Amino acid sequence: MAEGDALALRIDPRYGPFAAAADGSPAARSALAALVPEQGELWIVEPDAQTPPAGTRLVREAMLAQMVAEEIPGDAPSLEPVVLTDDDATEMRALALMTKPGPFLPLTHRLGRFIGIKERGRLIAMAGERMRMPGFAEVSGVCTHPDHRGRGYAKGLMQIVARAMLERGEMPFLHAYAAHEATVALYETLGFRIRARMHMMVVARI
Repeated sequence: MAEGDALALRIDPRYGPFAAAADGSPAARSALAALVPEQGELWIVEPDAQTPPAGTRLVREAMLAQMVAEEIPGDAPSLEPVVLTDDDATEMRALALMTKPGPFLPLTHRLGRFIGIKERGRLIAMAGERMRMPGFAEVSGVCTHPDHRGRGYAKGLMQIVARAMLERGEMPFLHAYAAHEATVALYETLGFRIRARMHMMVVARI
């Protein structure tokens, strides 16, 4: 799923927009710039603020709260979600584009297990997994159709996804916009705590 070389890598653009340079050397930054698509964006998340590589322009930037959970308190939710598959890909992407939980590309749903709530055969809420690394798994794609909010779907689906990670011996983590205090507070009620503040930079070609 990777494109690039030892100096800089990006995820296959069908799966996601994220990239990273090996270090801050001119060669690595040049390699990172070369991974920016002709039409589209590259997302770079680092502990400290970065400047766009030569040949690119800053589209937007934000501070993120990186959160982890060692346990998920509370009773098991009374939801009966379904496991989402390639057959649901079109609906998943449409729901993500509508609600904007984060970047959701045509094959993002294949990065991990996604579950959802359907009403009359229509997908109205979902949550799943994205990035994985030894000992950690990312809760991602959490969203609910605007017409069906306030029913606890997002909270319940997150609990199910995060508990499955813990049962596998992986620590759940996620990212939220640090400025969205209400969202961060919600995640804290689910057992997540802020581990670090991260800087997100989105760049495109000049």
